[in-house]
Amino acid sequence: MRQRQARHARQARQRQQDLHAREFEAFVAGAAGRLLHAATLLTAEPPDANPRARSLLTAALAQTYASWDRLRGEDPYDRARQELAARFARSAWRAHHGRGGVLSALGPQERLVVVLRLGEGVAEEQTAALLGLPVERVRAICARAVAALTSPPRTRGAAPPATMTGAPP
Repeated sequence: MRQRQARHARQARQRQQDLHAREFEAFVAGAAGRLLHAATLLTAEPPDANPRARSLLTAALAQTYASWDRLRGEDPYDRARQELAARFARSAWRAHHGRGGVLSALGPQERLVVVLRLGEGVAEEQTAALLGLPVERVRAICARAVAALTSPPRTRGAAPPATMTGAPP
């Protein structure tokens, strides 16, 4: 009798694990592309050569899978995005500079804020809480980054643009 109960308990655990694995596989199939895009923007790597972004995504998804059964109604995409941002924040301060990606002109903190705020649509308050910064600081970082991205690039040693002085040429 006891052996039979233990066998049923093992089978029930196995069915539950299989269900979690199928749910996670479906989540990854739907979300991995968007998360990889966010990771590629964070690492400022070109989309066709992004080993750091893929490594970052793999680690974030592994952590999300490890906590999958504890999510209990929490959005798994938000959890994976938070893990991705946290892992990037922990590793980015080690002088990783962009390698030609669209956001390579920005520093790591600016890239993180721009990707979360503009790329992922995370609210200022949530971004601030995730990064441990005041909301005003997140707002300033985002504004500075957008200004840097939208202003024309200046070459080193180039004179500032001439201004109209009213004097004849």
